[in-house]
Amino acid sequence: MPDPTPPMPSPAAVAPGGLEAGTRSRFDATVPPQGYRWWYLDGISDCGRFGLTVIAFIGSVFSPYYAWSGRWRPLEHCAINVALYGASGHRWAMTERPSRAVTQSADRFAVGPSAIGWDGDDLVVTIDEWTVPIPTRLRGTIRLTPLTATGTVFALDDRNRHGWWPMAPRARVMVAMTDPEVSWTGRGYHDVNAGTEPLEAGFRIWDWSQADLPDGSGTVVLYNAERRIGGPMALALNIRADGRIERFEAPGTVALPRSLWRVERETRSDDPAATSILATWEDSPFYARSRVRQTLLGQPVVAMHESLMLDRFAHPIVRLMLPFRMPRLG
Repeated sequence: MPDPTPPMPSPAAVAPGGLEAGTRSRFDATVPPQGYRWWYLDGISDCGRFGLTVIAFIGSVFSPYYAWSGRWRPLEHCAINVALYGASGHRWAMTERPSRAVTQSADRFAVGPSAIGWDGDDLVVTIDEWTVPIPTRLRGTIRLTPLTATGTVFALDDRNRHGWWPMAPRARVMVAMTDPEVSWTGRGYHDVNAGTEPLEAGFRIWDWSQADLPDGSGTVVLYNAERRIGGPMALALNIRADGRIERFEAPGTVALPRSLWRVERETRSDDPAATSILATWEDSPFYARSRVRQTLLGQPVVAMHESLMLDRFAHPIVRLMLPFRMPRLG
């Protein structure tokens, strides 16, 4: 039987990664030196042809400039990463900017001309960016309406330095882009991650996925990680439609085909034979984002899936490649 999961206590009453939950995510965080915070949302259209991710960073964890600086001033390394996926191609923007281009309040975080913030009960992203490596305009609005909310922050490591809050695991998303001209609606997801040390200091490999159960009873989230200290982590949650969080025993590991950049990918599934990659949306030397078909809690699902190889990310040659995808202004 699923085990209801209460909020996880943290050593010395310190919030995991410095992240504290509330009724909704706030954007006025003070991130300590060496630390990071990101606000993440994704969406897949009801027709299945389109998708997106948005990640707003303070102390951008994948920024070579932040790493080269010694990571002493996180607010000097902020970005709003936008990725659009569709039949006509993919668009990607991730321009880093310094603190003078950033404004923060409890309800809004702006980096240059783009911003993420609350409009009533909706989380709204306004985008005005240039794509890379081929410069084209990326402009429009994304509106996410939470349908399920939680108030639980999870520690992802034994030292309480990395925290994760699945704030709105089930949501609706409405996309209205002017450049490119595309509009759609679909299912959405929103969470927050934070840490008080670099991500690669805590983890070697990281796999994460989330999917709505087709019977509407909940959203399943899986975390698989190899931690630097504490060994493997396998977190399997069913976040019910009413916000209750239930742990369940993670099914067996299923190896997935490596990406073109040879990024290791794996997940967990009740039926390994019916588990496969439907599409690879991002493929980099250290990271892959995919859509994966699998079976969880006895139901077939299509998950948003991410794989991250942090030893590769920390390699000096890989960091020298990153400015081509992550330019910095100022």
